[in-house]
Amino acid sequence: MPRLDDKILYSIPDGAGALFDGTCGDPFSILGRHNAGSVDIIRVFYRDARRVRLVVARRNGGWTERPMRRVDDGGLYIGHVSAGAAYRLKVTWADGVEETADPYSFPLLLSEHEMDLFLSGRPARLEQVMGARPMRVEDVAGVRFAVWAPHARRVSVVGDFNIWDGRRHPMRLRHEAGIWEIFIPGIGAGERYKYEILDHNGRIGPHKSDPFALCAEIPPATASIIVAPSPFTWTDGEWMRDRGLRQADEAPIAIYEVHAPSWRRPTGDPALTMSWDDLARELLPHARDGGFSHIGLMPVMEHPSGWVWGCPPLGLFCPSARHGPPEGFARFVDACHAMQTGVILDWVPDRLPPDMHGNACFDGTALYEHPHPPATSLMEGRPLFYDLGRREVRGFLISSALMWLERYHLDGLRVDTQPVPAERQEEMAVFLRELNEAIAERVPGAVVIASDTLSASGVTAPVTHGGMGFSFQWNTALPRMLAAYMERDPLWRGGDHAGIIARSDTAFSEKFILCHAHVEGMRDGRSLLSRLAGDAWQKQACMRTYLSFMWGWPGKKLLFMGLELAQQGVWNPEGQLDWEASRLPASVGMRRMVGDLNRLYRAYPALHRGDCVPDGFSWVIRDDTQNSVFAWLRHAADSAPVLVICNMTPVVRHDYRVGVPYRGYWREILNSDAVEYGGAGVGNAGGVHAHDHGAHGFEHSCVLSLPPLGMLYLSMAQADLS
Repeated sequence: MPRLDDKILYSIPDGAGALFDGTCGDPFSILGRHNAGSVDIIRVFYRDARRVRLVVARRNGGWTERPMRRVDDGGLYIGHVSAGAAYRLKVTWADGVEETADPYSFPLLLSEHEMDLFLSGRPARLEQVMGARPMRVEDVAGVRFAVWAPHARRVSVVGDFNIWDGRRHPMRLRHEAGIWEIFIPGIGAGERYKYEILDHNGRIGPHKSDPFALCAEIPPATASIIVAPSPFTWTDGEWMRDRGLRQADEAPIAIYEVHAPSWRRPTGDPALTMSWDDLARELLPHARDGGFSHIGLMPVMEHPSGWVWGCPPLGLFCPSARHGPPEGFARFVDACHAMQTGVILDWVPDRLPPDMHGNACFDGTALYEHPHPPATSLMEGRPLFYDLGRREVRGFLISSALMWLERYHLDGLRVDTQPVPAERQEEMAVFLRELNEAIAERVPGAVVIASDTLSASGVTAPVTHGGMGFSFQWNTALPRMLAAYMERDPLWRGGDHAGIIARSDTAFSEKFILCHAHVEGMRDGRSLLSRLAGDAWQKQACMRTYLSFMWGWPGKKLLFMGLELAQQGVWNPEGQLDWEASRLPASVGMRRMVGDLNRLYRAYPALHRGDCVPDGFSWVIRDDTQNSVFAWLRHAADSAPVLVICNMTPVVRHDYRVGVPYRGYWREILNSDAVEYGGAGVGNAGGVHAHDHGAHGFEHSCVLSLPPLGMLYLSMAQADLS
């Protein structure tokens, strides 16, 4: 082999000093293969190696070893091979020998198309482009890393595989996109890693978790974990085919909202968390027995430190490791679909935690976050806000949403947003329209639910009609008003009728989901049950009336965990539901009633088909403030109506006449005062006959006994409640 002069071959190239002190922003200009005519000069940097040898492919087959010369005290080794010859590295460490391909011998990794996708902000599967992706390059197995940090001077991958030394694997900058990339051979799924970033001021901050990580350590540890590329084997083909019908405007949707860590703790120990497989065995049957069509999960993305009230997620692409590996979450969703239960996930696209190992100040600048945060955000640990005006950030967020829907077969997202200043409202609206258009195109049949914080009109109107394109919007206003009404002494409730009546005027301004959500579970530091008026019996009756009122009112339904158990105490996210008290008669009765409400809601079309259209509701009695009685009808085409009557006082109303549209027998399909629910059993012996006696604008009426603090549903139809 022709040999170069030693001064040329073993000279230390310009910029090597930056490599030694960890400030090199262009390591590929120094390391790897560099042609010098008939030979290629090979340079590698292994600071703590005892020696490094080249393993070179022979022309006639086989391999031969050749020493590399250490040319300085910093760890730079230089050798040479014939031009174009294949080679590997044999590195001797203090505790063993490693044979590996040279990370700096590989060509550019990201294609121009992939970088254009990222820069454009178009909805794409960016988790397959960015982050850590196991693959083979030139038939060598390893992991390709890609991270966006356009203002950094140097970015390195650090992990157990390089003893967390940022000088070992500095990355290559693709200037046109601000993306750093490297392929590290010989590592794979299960490895922990982070990014070490030298910012534009020459400072190295805390190691950063990967914004696109698909898995992370159990907090308080914060490293990202490489995930194998093999897809999960799903068995929910029939569910996925039909779910669009199950989630349509006319479908009976009743969501059981769950904070997975605090639903139940193994052995009751607050330090333990159930796995996804355990939740599939216990939570799923509980929700199905309660008649719920969906489980709504509060954010399962990794959080920075346990559960903090209002805390935004840290890892927008990875399920929390507290419940097990990502494939465990996929098994949970698959099990839900096997039991005909949908899964909706809370997703937070507007704010990020200020934790410095996360996306905040990622490359030393406000990269993901808005450049002008509230003055107290960093100082007091409050959330920052994503810069939704930046295309790359919008693409990052929309890719996260699509990933949960596509990779994990989730049936919908509840987009949890906070109110934004007036000057940023249009920016937010543009982003939400882009999000909903992308989901409608890529994941038809999935639902996207808006937070109640969006005050603009047309939230659930199609984007093509000037709306935001959401499927439904949370409605917490009616439940809160109803709860406040039930907290008042019954003697004074008549004066508050106007507020309840007024809610019917806006019941169809959007397509609503009536929500007794987690916020209500700890308002004022008290549970709803403890806030209701009256003695213990009246509180329980008021709770049954509260739920029966919501299930009879137009709109889809959502109930936060614990309310079905008539839980006395306030929700504690660091604890669990009061499962000991769940065996008491009051809890057993409430749970039975919630199940019956959901079964009625599903079985009687009048109770769900008209949830989103004004024709589905009409008042019968709205002005009886003296007796605090409401009555209305729920309608559906080609189906018998359901009459809903509520008595908001602790007094039995005998011989109370109510107008109805048809004569004949009206069956009592629900009585919230039923003995099996914990009530006194005041009712109408299963039903009443309506006669030709006009009342409330109808030609017919029936005479009822209204139970105290109770609700009645009556219908002329008989439905299968199985």
